[in-house]
Amino acid sequence: MGLDSLIPMMFAVGIGLVPFIGIERLFNIYDKLDPESLPRNIRKLNTMYDFIVVGGGSAGAVVASRLSEVSNWSVLLIEAGGNENEITDVPIFASYSQLSELDWKYKTTPSNSSAYCLAMIENKCNWPRGKVLGGSSVLNTMIYVRGNRLDYDNWAKMGNIGWSYEEVLPYFLKSEDNRNPYLQKSPYHKTKGYLTVQEFPWKSEIAITFIKAGQELGYENRDINGENQTGFMLTQSTIRRGSRCSSAKAFLRPVKNRPNLHIALNAQVLKVLFNNEKRVTGIEFLRDGLKQIVKVKKEIILSAGAINSPQLLMLSGIGPREHLEEFGIPVISDLRVGDNLQDHVGLGGLYFTVNKSVTIKQSNVLSLPSFLNYLTKENGVWTTTGTEALAFINSKYADSFDVYPDLQFIFFPTGLNSFNKYLNKVVGIKDIVYNTVYKQLENIENWTILPLLLKPKSSGWIRLKSRDPLIHPDINPNYFAHKEDLDVLIDGIQIAIALSNTSAFQKFNSKLHSVKLPGCEQFIFATYEYWECALRHYTFTIYHPAGTCKMGPKHDPKAVVDPRLRVYGVKGLRVVDASIMPAITNGNINAPVIMFGEKASDMIKEDWR
Repeated sequence: MGLDSLIPMMFAVGIGLVPFIGIERLFNIYDKLDPESLPRNIRKLNTMYDFIVVGGGSAGAVVASRLSEVSNWSVLLIEAGGNENEITDVPIFASYSQLSELDWKYKTTPSNSSAYCLAMIENKCNWPRGKVLGGSSVLNTMIYVRGNRLDYDNWAKMGNIGWSYEEVLPYFLKSEDNRNPYLQKSPYHKTKGYLTVQEFPWKSEIAITFIKAGQELGYENRDINGENQTGFMLTQSTIRRGSRCSSAKAFLRPVKNRPNLHIALNAQVLKVLFNNEKRVTGIEFLRDGLKQIVKVKKEIILSAGAINSPQLLMLSGIGPREHLEEFGIPVISDLRVGDNLQDHVGLGGLYFTVNKSVTIKQSNVLSLPSFLNYLTKENGVWTTTGTEALAFINSKYADSFDVYPDLQFIFFPTGLNSFNKYLNKVVGIKDIVYNTVYKQLENIENWTILPLLLKPKSSGWIRLKSRDPLIHPDINPNYFAHKEDLDVLIDGIQIAIALSNTSAFQKFNSKLHSVKLPGCEQFIFATYEYWECALRHYTFTIYHPAGTCKMGPKHDPKAVVDPRLRVYGVKGLRVVDASIMPAITNGNINAPVIMFGEKASDMIKEDWR
């Protein structure tokens, strides 16, 4: 990192001029990244390319990088956003990219039955998605989780040939550059790939307590990306030398000078174009206020994500016939695009207080020593996103204790109240909720568990609101439509409380914060009815939308792409992103989506060579 460009920030931090509420202003002022290291934004594009990759996120960056390895193929990567900046590079500031110019700023549509997100402004949950080269890998908390081997074996059993765990594991390994010595010799990890993976350099004392508490409950401290997923572990993350390792940093910067790879930034694709034979001919996109067209010779790969990819398909005439006809869009292929929307949802605001200074507070972060430690030693509190430890555990409803957990815990050594109201804005929580329940914790040490549902039975949908590509689509996650989802999560909340009551946490006199949420006052605290109400109010997602362009065999009536990710009913079009998941993977989805990019690139090379 360049000292000259960081001196202004160091000065600002040192004299207290960078309160978190103003951090967004830095986006356009400083640039910690060496401009020469960033991929160039090509202004003058060719009229035609062999391949066009739409979306430079976790999958698209990989596909563009790998396809451009073939020197006689021309590749265009087109991205609606711009490049990363200095704030995105600093792990502790992960949340501050959300609601900025780097975020699509999606929100869910309020449910008709008012069943979720009731504690959020307008009863809408924020769904951040990366509008930047590197996509959501620039906005996320950098957690590296591959999922469970049974996820992929079940996909194969559904008829998705080539997607069993043994067949996808090599593509996880292909990407990985693991820098934790205790993992490097494992058959489940590799070094020297593009994507750097390791634990956060800085760890709080209470994160170790979380691991010990899990052991008290009978869970092993193990590699959750190894042979068995069930257990507790310090988080493996996509981090390099204390800074974020996004897919753009990992896969695009090393190859940015390839003459056959063009990257067009700040260019939003409006639709995919087809000829009369239903073969793709190119894309229409908007740049600098002007509509433009670029043609394609071989294929277009949609890697725009689980929201944008189905929106683009529907705008282009691929989607449910009855829905497209509502908007007067000519139907090219009648497919269930936008269905099967899945996400990992849980309870926010499950806070526990402690009586010792072992957590992260704003005063720790906004200090000159913390900044200098990051700058000079690539260490300290700035090198963590706060998601310090993970657990994959089993509710009493789990299929198998040993191999297929149904709950994930994400441990934070802090809470929203430990910082100022900017983080509340990111979550979108109503002032009355914060002021009633959490404001009183502002000067009290506390920690958080986020319990997440891994195998939701409830699924939602994406639909168009308009034929105008610039209008956000209708996002209906349909959380908690199945009571079984509530049952599993409420059991998970009870397990989280049991963790707090272990001897490991009782060294700090850990206690559940027991102020009732507004809207749930009529229920006895900590009963099933109270926790159901709390889940419907403080509905929390860690932003894992998936499944909206489902992969499946031809006989699957809801399949949008085949097992080689080709869109049914048309020629020359694939989808490569989280939307292709038949069922969402067990855990954070960034690592699987990068794997999709690796596997799809080999498929494309096989098909064209």
